[in-house]
Amino acid sequence: MSKKRKGFKDLKPTTGLVKNALFNILGNVSGLDFLDLFAGTGQIGLEAERRGANVTFVEIHKKRLEDIRKRTKGKTYLGDVLKVLPRLGSYDIIFADPPYSYDKYKELLRLSLEHLNEGGLLIVEHFKKVDLKPFTPKGLEVEEERTYGDTVLTFFRKVERNDNLNGDWI
Repeated sequence: MSKKRKGFKDLKPTTGLVKNALFNILGNVSGLDFLDLFAGTGQIGLEAERRGANVTFVEIHKKRLEDIRKRTKGKTYLGDVLKVLPRLGSYDIIFADPPYSYDKYKELLRLSLEHLNEGGLLIVEHFKKVDLKPFTPKGLEVEEERTYGDTVLTFFRKVERNDNLNGDWI
């Protein structure tokens, strides 16, 4: 039996099956701006970078982020996702893999929407018993959900919002 590394007991790396499925679904990410939230080991962002994306990583654990910095050309930010995200720009793809015990999905989805380019994708990896639909803000639509064992990938698309309240069509 292997010992868990100190300070890494909450780490749940994305399985190879889920990672491969994710990139098969995404297809070509070359040249896209990709944000890896709750980066952990950085394997999702590093794979996106290997495939030509411009990647930014956000991780709260200093040691994990230092490990990512050694392996990436991308930008890295240390801190709580909900505090770092407001300081960042906009992205074509945002991937978020919070811990299974995470309880701030509503705020995460709202903030992510603000940092997605029009037509951009937000992918959230979460436990199968978590339903993200009730937390989905206007402007994001659930495009697809894929289940892999206990893990679900929920794909949200940023849709054009019609804020024209007087009913006139442009």
